Amino acid sequence: MTTPRDLLIIAMDAASERPLEQGDLSLALAGAEVIDLLRAQAIRLDGDRIVPGEPSAIADRLLDEAASSLARQEPYESVGDWLWRRGRGLSSAYLGALEGEGLLTRQRRRWTPFRTAQMVLVDSPARRLAVHRWTSGEPVLAALAAAIGIGGQPTEDSPTVVDDPVATVLAAVHDALRELGGVRQRRTLDEAAFDNIWRGD
Repeated sequence: MTTPRDLLIIAMDAASERPLEQGDLSLALAGAEVIDLLRAQAIRLDGDRIVPGEPSAIADRLLDEAASSLARQEPYESVGDWLWRRGRGLSSAYLGALEGEGLLTRQRRRWTPFRTAQMVLVDSPARRLAVHRWTSGEPVLAALAAAIGIGGQPTEDSPTVVDDPVATVLAAVHDALRELGGVRQRRTLDEAAFDNIWRGD
């Protein structure tokens, strides 16, 4: 399994307690892809720019798709720009992949915290591996999950990420999530102001 898949599984397990915004999840999944591509040495970072390596097939279809879509000419793409471009609808793509592999099933019920569909995880080796990675406190998965509000904020005792390029990616994810939160807040305020005008308040 990959970090994006593990993150999605953990997010779906946590969604029964805390509904997640799909935009937040998509940005975090895009960040997880960058981290896995770094680990696979398919890319390197030059500052915050994603420099692709030699094209090579990656076992995971969605990660391979991510690698194939990299900007291959200077000045290359910043991690932040990548998150916004690649992240668009990415949670739906990963949900579709897990469903196609039989790791999700559709369940009829009246209410579900995931807005996409009534999909639930099946018990599988992939789910057990993701949960093991999560419960063992693996720093990257823990940091990505915390960024979208799963597992609480890190403490002094929490494992930390010491790899500089990975830390750069995580910082970009946090920045993108803050920006998205700001956009949502402005939209809410604009809608409230419009409602007040409409009612004559």
